[in-house]
Amino acid sequence: MKRTAACLLLLVLSLAWSMPALASHRENRSIGENGREARRAQKQYQKYSKRQAKRQRRAMKVYQKAQRKAAKRQLRAHR
Repeated sequence: MKRTAACLLLLVLSLAWSMPALASHRENRSIGENGREARRAQKQYQKYSKRQAKRQRRAMKVYQKAQRKAAKRQLRAHR
């Protein structure tokens, strides 16, 4: 009984102590850290947008190729 109560109390106290530490870590940041995070986020967004543009270019190539093939088939069918 005493062991379970002590373990439960220890668990509750450790959770209570970790909450303010997490909150202060997220809210009280210096300007440099925010700038660093902003640059990192911007870099990630640029990477993402480049990837999306590349996928779009590939999709357009595939679509144009399919259109050319369809036009060729249509010309052959009318002959």
